[in-house]
Amino acid sequence: MAKPLITVAIPTRNRSAYLEVALRSLRRQRTAVPFEVVVVDDGSTDQTARVAEELGARVVRLERQAGLNAARNRAVAEAAGEVVAFLDDDVRVPPGWITALAKGIAAYPQSDAFGGPIRPCIEGTGGRGCGREKPPITTLDLGPEDREAEAVWGANMAIRRSAFNRCGPFDERIGDHGDEEEWLERLRAAGGTITYLAGAWVEHRRAPADATLRALCAAAYRRGRAARASDRRRQIAPSVARELATLGGCLGHALRYRCPQGLVMAAHSLGRLRTALRK
Repeated sequence: MAKPLITVAIPTRNRSAYLEVALRSLRRQRTAVPFEVVVVDDGSTDQTARVAEELGARVVRLERQAGLNAARNRAVAEAAGEVVAFLDDDVRVPPGWITALAKGIAAYPQSDAFGGPIRPCIEGTGGRGCGREKPPITTLDLGPEDREAEAVWGANMAIRRSAFNRCGPFDERIGDHGDEEEWLERLRAAGGTITYLAGAWVEHRRAPADATLRALCAAAYRRGRAARASDRRRQIAPSVARELATLGGCLGHALRYRCPQGLVMAAHSLGRLRTALRK
């Protein structure tokens, strides 16, 4: 069996229903490019391992919850591929994703890391807004053409093994925000290059149960807290007054446009503010 050119690595914990959709989409790849799929199970207590094995993935289990970056580092250690392509467990890839990724890797031999578009796929009704705001989920759209980028996101990010050898592992001390960003900053500081591949897109999903207004607000609040903590670590956090002004703007948007999405934005801002007020 040929050594895989690409290892697709999916860190996950207790989200077997999402994982099943992601793995089924990988099984539908129409490609001649060799690849393997490694699922790093970060201490799940649900059916994650069974689902992954039944759908052909190699499962690596962490016996205790260690966090996203620890799972990524384990994936790199276990990977057989020359490139490690990270996906979040809540994405769905089109049948040509591997091919588009491989073509980009070949076309830009000077690049160390790659990422592609991340398109929102909200399957419930809670994400509806007035059209003036961003989707309530991580997305990326740098345009219809390939280009050099300052950053891409871990939901759809591939890195050459040589870059890990040069820059070291992901920082396992970092929590749920800025986790991949810190590593990419190190890469750029070392002279590395990141390339955005316009054709290597994925869908970032929210299933109906997670796409109610209540669920989206709760998730946004948690992301806001993590985002403020990340900004504080990077010494770029805005003042409390600025955070208050942003919260007021989000609530004003919700009222002015009768926009439920404004409440999701306000929840994110409230999470940031609460973290800012903590000593």
